[in-house]
Amino acid sequence: MVQDNPVRLRDVARAAGVSQGTASNVFNRPEIVRTEVRERVEAAAKELGYAGPSLTGRLLRAGKVNAIGVATAEPLTYFFEDQWARAMMAAIAAECDKHGAGLSIVSAMNRERPAWNIQSALVDGLILLCAEEGPALIGQTEKRELPFVALGLEEGMIDAPGVGIDNRDGARQAAMHVVGLGHRQVAILGIGEAWNGGEPTPEEVMATPYLTVRDRAEGYWEGLASAGIAARQVPYADTDGERDTVWAAMERLYKAAKTPTAILAMSDRAALFAIEWLKASGRSVPEDVSVIGFDGVPEGADTLPGLTTVQQPYQELAARAVASILGGEEITTRTVLPLPLVVRGSTGPARKGEL
Repeated sequence: MVQDNPVRLRDVARAAGVSQGTASNVFNRPEIVRTEVRERVEAAAKELGYAGPSLTGRLLRAGKVNAIGVATAEPLTYFFEDQWARAMMAAIAAECDKHGAGLSIVSAMNRERPAWNIQSALVDGLILLCAEEGPALIGQTEKRELPFVALGLEEGMIDAPGVGIDNRDGARQAAMHVVGLGHRQVAILGIGEAWNGGEPTPEEVMATPYLTVRDRAEGYWEGLASAGIAARQVPYADTDGERDTVWAAMERLYKAAKTPTAILAMSDRAALFAIEWLKASGRSVPEDVSVIGFDGVPEGADTLPGLTTVQQPYQELAARAVASILGGEEITTRTVLPLPLVVRGSTGPARKGEL
């Protein structure tokens, strides 16, 4: 028989002949209740079919749920399909394990009800994977009035608490690496905006709304300029980071009269697809073409040859973000972390005739 009205704690207290506070103690602090009273309350609860107080309610009353939410404006599949997101989530999960804390994933991509998940998630604070939707994501989170930290935070959001990376310097290091190996025919494999299969000018690249793209492009150009290579001399092929557009971009680059001996890819994902294309077209990496990525995803270390890349400090990013929410080490402004270059087998010296 299904009861129309759920049994409440006050019903149990009345049946056992005790106060509601005493009944509450039986379920929450049984050690302070006399044995005979505790047994009477437990018997009344069993007879009435009372399962105990709501865990959610108890946690909310305590003001702490010991869990962190990770939110993005992308669909939930992003956490599993995107290499950067997977690496970042693994680092956050490892930090949560250290704290004995739970982890929830939240998508705020629904344009009709964009705040629903952020407003209802049962968490102590939120880590935002901002990407390009950062302002909207931050705005919704601020309404929740919970601690939050933005990762992937762009410079324009400097008033928001977050931990970012020095995209420009990381890209400069990558470009310096390939010119140090003697490469002078260098191309950039972009991510983000597409120019209908055409090659954008530096001015068009810098007009993109994606600050990450602008910073990385400027860093590449700065590094290449150290070898006397002007930005206008550098072919720029854009992609959305997926296999089809990367392969199409590589086709365009290698139909040119002067083909690149080095590829600067704005993501490891694009770099790995570029290596696939080069191998399929009969070119060796790094003997014929050097390829360097950006992000330092685990897959880059497992490929053959291993991918030279600009390494994001996932564990440090995660540690700072989690500690700020669970450990009281509050982040109030934007912190920027440096990026090391990890040199593996996908980059090598230019052939002598190409120096």
